[in-house]
This record gives sequence, structure tokens and C-alpha cells, in this order.
Amino acid sequence: NILTLFPEMFDIFNHSIIGKAQDKGLIEIEPINIRDYTLNKHKKVDDYPYGGGAGMVMQPGPVYRSYESVTEKIGYKPRVIYLTPQGKVFNQSMAEEFSKEEDLVFLCGHYEGIDERVYSLADKVISIGDYVLTSGELASMVVIDAVVRRIDGVLGDEGSSVDESFYDGLLEYPQYTRPAEYRGMKVPDVLLSGHHAKIAKWRREQSLIRTKRWRPDLLESANISASERNFLDSLGAVSYTHLRAHETLSDLVC
Repeated sequence: NILTLFPEMFDIFNHSIIGKAQDKGLIEIEPINIRDYTLNKHKKVDDYPYGGGAGMVMQPGPVYRSYESVTEKIGYKPRVIYLTPQGKVFNQSMAEEFSKEEDLVFLCGHYEGIDERVYSLADKVISIGDYVLTSGELASMVVIDAVVRRIDGVLGDEGSSVDESFYDGLLEYPQYTRPAEYRGMKVPDVLLSGHHAKIAKWRREQSLIRTKRWRPDLLESANISASERNFLDSLGAVSYTHLRAHETLSDLVC
């Protein structure tokens, strides 16, 4: 359930993976127009801020009433996620957490923000990064997409979500397809070998290398073994930062 001033923006969810998931009945996405819950004929939902200042602020009344329409429909108070730059930065563990909920309400702010009293509705206040967007609709799309991907059956191939970046705290390994050589860049031999154990080992090592190269901050909480940490430590003296995607682990270590 998405409380929004612009329900038409969410037509994007009628396509691709999320559209198919809705067709299968795995999920239901319902944008709820906050303007439908105003008490004036002009559908006005904002007003000037007390104390002065630039911009307009969304009034609490239409937001509360739109939320109450959801609780009346489903018969209980679902978890409310409020999208705002002031929130905690969204991550994969939150996506996993939210995907286990039967119902969710996403509240999308706009203008200069929402009346502070609306915060009392929120169970979780989150942001998708330290920057300002035009509205919470854009941020909610990102979060909803990440959450829906964690729901069983949505991706079809259960292995798809397991191999994605951040699943176990690491970035995803490099991916290749045909041709085996393109403009002098070759697919690593191990991927052509058909040896599944060696391929799995190579992919795991590449995930470790990529994470250390691009997102070393993730390694502090990543799900990795003692031997893998030793492997990462062994890269300290190696110029791995110049590793190109088509180079193999043996190229790096040698």
C-alpha cells in the first residue's frame, strides 16, 4: 500500500519482474491517492509552514485518513515505512526484513516535507541515500523493488537472489556470456572448464576481491570465513585495484 500524491507514477510496477509477480498473485501493489482523503473540493493537501519559510508542507489530516483507509480494509495496523532523507539508510538486510511482512504501507513525502505529527504513524523511517529527491515516490520505488525481489517465487530461479550482490554481504562476482573473446578480452578459462567446484571457488574469490576493491566497508560485517579473511589479507601487497574484469584470479595472484 503506497500513500502518494502521484499514484500514476507507480504504473512502472505493471511491467517486468514486479508486473509478472502481480499477475501470478504473489504480491499486490496498491497506490492510494492521498488527495482522495482531503476535506475540501480543490483536493488541497498542503499549506504554508507555521513560523514561515520557503515551500509548502503536507497537512496531517489527508495522510492520516488515507492510512486509516488501509487499516479499515485489512482489519489491522500494518507496518508503516516513511521515506525521507532524515531516515536511516536503506540496505539489503532491511529488504529481507520487510519482505517477511504480510502487509506494508509506504508513505511518500513531497513539497518541503510532511507535518511532523505524521511521524507518529511511522514504524520505520528510511532514506535511500544522503541526497534530496523531488519526492518520496522515487525512493519508495527503489525500496519496493528491492523488497519484492526477496519474496519467494518472484524471481523464478531461486538461485538468482542467492547470487546477487549483498546477499551475504559481498558484491557479486563478474558475469560473462558469448562470445568467449571480444576485442581481445577473454572469458576466464575456469568458466569454460565445466568444473563446477572450481567455478564456485573462483566466483567466491572474485566476490571477495571486488568487495575489497570497491566496497571494503562491507567486509566488516560480511559473512566470510577465517580462511577467506586470510585470503583478503594476502592481497594487501598486491595491486589488485588495477584488476580488470576479464583478468583471472591467477593473473592477480601471480
